Amino acid sequence: MPSERGSGMDQLISGGSLAAIIADSIRRFGARPMISDDQKALTYAELGELIGRFGSLYRSIGLSKGDGVGLLTGNRVETWAAICAAAVFGLRFTPLHPLAGEEDHVHVIGDAELDVLFFDAEKFGARASIIKSRLPSLNIFSFGASELAEDALAILEGLPPLDLIDRADPEDLVMLAYTGGTTGLSKGVMLPHRALSAMAITISAEWEWPEDIHYALMTPISHAAGVNIYPVMLRGGRVRLISGFDVSRFCEIVEAERVSATFLVPTLVNALIEADSLIAQYDLSSLQLIIYGAAPMSPDRLAAAIRVLGPVFLQLYGQTEAPQVVTTLRKADHDLARPERLGSCGRATTLTQIRLFDERMEEVSPGQPGELCVRGPLVCNGYWKQPEQTEALFRGGWLHTGDVAIQDEAGYFTIVDRIKDLIISGGFNIYPREVEDALMSHPDILSAGVIGIPDAKWGEAVKAFVVLRQGSKVTEGQLQAHVKALRGAPWSPKSIEFRSELPLTGVGKLDRKTLRHPYWKQASRSVS
Repeated sequence: MPSERGSGMDQLISGGSLAAIIADSIRRFGARPMISDDQKALTYAELGELIGRFGSLYRSIGLSKGDGVGLLTGNRVETWAAICAAAVFGLRFTPLHPLAGEEDHVHVIGDAELDVLFFDAEKFGARASIIKSRLPSLNIFSFGASELAEDALAILEGLPPLDLIDRADPEDLVMLAYTGGTTGLSKGVMLPHRALSAMAITISAEWEWPEDIHYALMTPISHAAGVNIYPVMLRGGRVRLISGFDVSRFCEIVEAERVSATFLVPTLVNALIEADSLIAQYDLSSLQLIIYGAAPMSPDRLAAAIRVLGPVFLQLYGQTEAPQVVTTLRKADHDLARPERLGSCGRATTLTQIRLFDERMEEVSPGQPGELCVRGPLVCNGYWKQPEQTEALFRGGWLHTGDVAIQDEAGYFTIVDRIKDLIISGGFNIYPREVEDALMSHPDILSAGVIGIPDAKWGEAVKAFVVLRQGSKVTEGQLQAHVKALRGAPWSPKSIEFRSELPLTGVGKLDRKTLRHPYWKQASRSVS
């Protein structure tokens, strides 16, 4: 499905190419170390050669401009080379999330009309076998020896590298990124070269990178953190790919390899600060920047993280439809003397316009909640093969994020919650995050999740799920009183369920859909 093209003037001013960023970085920084995993390390020039070999492979199997490349692989050097080759040689790529289920993988491959799938033989051989049985016409290659498919790594060794020449138009589709599927089947978000190059340039310019960038990536490369590699390349930095997250192993790598920057979702930040006695055994002084985002983090937990790890935190806010840099909360804004700022996601980045609108598309006043809407070169081209949903996404000439936010007089935005998560109880609009933050401020609570459940009297009742710290004896009544004191009676949970853990999505976000499902199987919500 081709991306929509505008007029000649639109193309004249639309922006840059991701392919140019890749090719220019390789030419500029050829001899510098660029990327490594547990098995190998490549310089920029060596990465360029591997990208060129992938280009030869794509050509040999008959791929042409606009065709789709899928990847079900771990955090390894070859994954990044395959992605870069797709961008340089005019293809579009779709990373499959490694933690997604079989049905989601099959849906994404079919919906995206992928022409070829690369899979990691060791990690995903069993899943690839299932996919092949259900999609027998799919062209597949393995990374590593496999009885199911030809080994792409062996093939690459015998292929000549193609020259890295940028032939991409800024509005060409380069990444078809699928949403998490927490509200139904995943949707494909069409990201053109223009959007990802604008993202990379903004991150490179506005984030507070260390002088010597050594970026550790331990979340799946298919996750949003993977696209942070482009700005690292722009600045001539290097990337360390890590498979999985273990506190000890992470600290060992930071200390031994002098990692200076990383990305962590809030659940991983929490894991670090809960192991404060362990991380105190390592020299983490090289770590100058911890980027976090993808899910809300309570101000109390963030303050604890700053006390343990130092003033090294920078928050990103974006979404698949407008990746990574809608807003930024800079390191200087993480001021323990101003705790109200810790709940903010920062201010709009330079190339991004933001407005908060009510349901009538009228702009709300400062301090009032409204849907956060975005304009700028960062914005996607809409949803793949979903014209009606695309129209809804861009209604009124703005990208609608689905997030409710408040803006203060200084221009800082605070995300209140997702529109669809709003709880309407007894006529009060209650956002789960407000209750979760209140619960998380209690010293006995490790994590919390809040939903609305059907209630004959209230319409919806606030229900909380909490994980307590080991040895805690706090009661339901005490926690209800705690929330009531902080927020007021309507926000106090009508019931609290104690659990050993909370369900998370594949990217570490609280999975409210799973929490809600048992209560709404036979009912429909007033908020969709």
